[in-house]
Amino acid sequence: MNNRVQLNGKEILEKDFKTAMRGYNQEEVDEFLDVVIQDYEAFGQEIDRLKQEIQRLKKSGEGQGRTRATSPAPQQVNYDVLKRLSNLEKAVFGSKFANADS
Repeated sequence: MNNRVQLNGKEILEKDFKTAMRGYNQEEVDEFLDVVIQDYEAFGQEIDRLKQEIQRLKKSGEGQGRTRATSPAPQQVNYDVLKRLSNLEKAVFGSKFANADS
C-alpha cells in the first residue's frame, strides 16, 4: 500500500475535467470537490496534530522510562509488609488466628 499523498488541496481545486455530451453537471462536481478539499485540509491538520502528539509522548516517555526502571517489580514480595500484617493479625485476633494460617 502506497502511503504517499498524491494530491493537495490546490491541485484538487485547479483540476479541470473535459466536458462531453451528457457529461456530469459542472456545478455539482465543483461543489463536491470543494467538500473534498475541506476534508483533505482537515485530515492534513489532524495528521499534523497527531504527529505533534506522538513527539510529545515520546519526549515524556523518555523521562518515564527511567522511573519505571527504578520501581520495584510488581511480582516482588515485600516481606516487611507481610510481617507487619502478621503482627497486626496477632494483635487483633489473637495468636490462634495467626497460627491457623501458618
